[in-house]
Amino acid sequence: MKPLLRLHDLYVGRVVFASVLLAWTVLVGLDVVMALFGEAADIGKGRYGIPEALAYLLWTIPRRAYQLFPTAAVIGSLMGLGQLAASSELTALRALGLSRRRLSLAVAAALALLTGLMVLNGETLGPWGNRRADAIKASARSNDLIVAQYSGLWAREGEMFLNAQTGRERSAGDDHWLELREVRLYRFDAEGRLQSAAHAASAEHRPGGWLLRDVRRVHFGERSVREERVAEERWASRLDATALTASVTRPRYLRSDELRRSIEYHRRNGLDASEFEEVYWGRWFYPLNVLALCLAAAPFAFGALRSGGLGKRLFLGIVFALGFWMLQEQFVKLASVYRFDYRIAYLLPPVLLLTVSVLLFKRRSG
Repeated sequence: MKPLLRLHDLYVGRVVFASVLLAWTVLVGLDVVMALFGEAADIGKGRYGIPEALAYLLWTIPRRAYQLFPTAAVIGSLMGLGQLAASSELTALRALGLSRRRLSLAVAAALALLTGLMVLNGETLGPWGNRRADAIKASARSNDLIVAQYSGLWAREGEMFLNAQTGRERSAGDDHWLELREVRLYRFDAEGRLQSAAHAASAEHRPGGWLLRDVRRVHFGERSVREERVAEERWASRLDATALTASVTRPRYLRSDELRRSIEYHRRNGLDASEFEEVYWGRWFYPLNVLALCLAAAPFAFGALRSGGLGKRLFLGIVFALGFWMLQEQFVKLASVYRFDYRIAYLLPPVLLLTVSVLLFKRRSG
């Protein structure tokens, strides 16, 4: 039985792998340096100094690496294949009977491992690191981090509207929960009339719902008003801490499961979920984007990159990456405006790019 990967596949993959890592390191490094200059305007506010700025940037590196990997992949692939083409190694491999398709698959296999790691990073370390970074920055700039994070929070669950003035995430041992303070709950009937207004000193998110403490509620009847007070009551609501956090957190910093729950929450209450859907489906199509970019650039290695230096390869890589992201962004904006499925918007650009790649392969084979 023939091995799935042969020696020439490993050699091509190693060259491309090294080139992608080099391009990736340079891009992430430049992005961090530029971000550091951007943070200079905030240094000196409160306790936010250079050590805090460096810590903030350090925690954002996983997210930056995730965002820049597709661009680094196409630039690195062009650089690696261009290096092989310039040294006539691709010509030698073709003379041994390797097809362009086989060489392209070797490139895709080399990138599969990094792509898988970035997908995992985008669901774990990236969002968590960015939250840590935001917490470090906010706590250093303000002595009241929680007020800054949750002040004026509004949420809806069915006919119930919630407003919380302050809040914080609390923990005791392995137990973690969200606590909101100065909570107001407004319940309306189907015709939009106010049925009751309640004020709770605090609301803690617990399994199965919310625990309200020191509640004062006013009921509005057709011709009467009744007030009641209770020391503690449970609110069996599907409104969870994730949905509340998502209301004040940028969707691109959430995990896919948090995005999905936020989408369900917005749809359940008749709210616009397009911002979360855009990010959610972008995560699913992330691997396809990397594959499409690299395979579309591969045909140039068999001709355009044979003569030409590093500058030419970088130029083509940047043009490919920017052109693709601009095209995809336009499709996503069209989906947002005309309300068609985001999956179609994310699928069309890579399909078009792969079609162009196939046509270029056939043309160069002719």
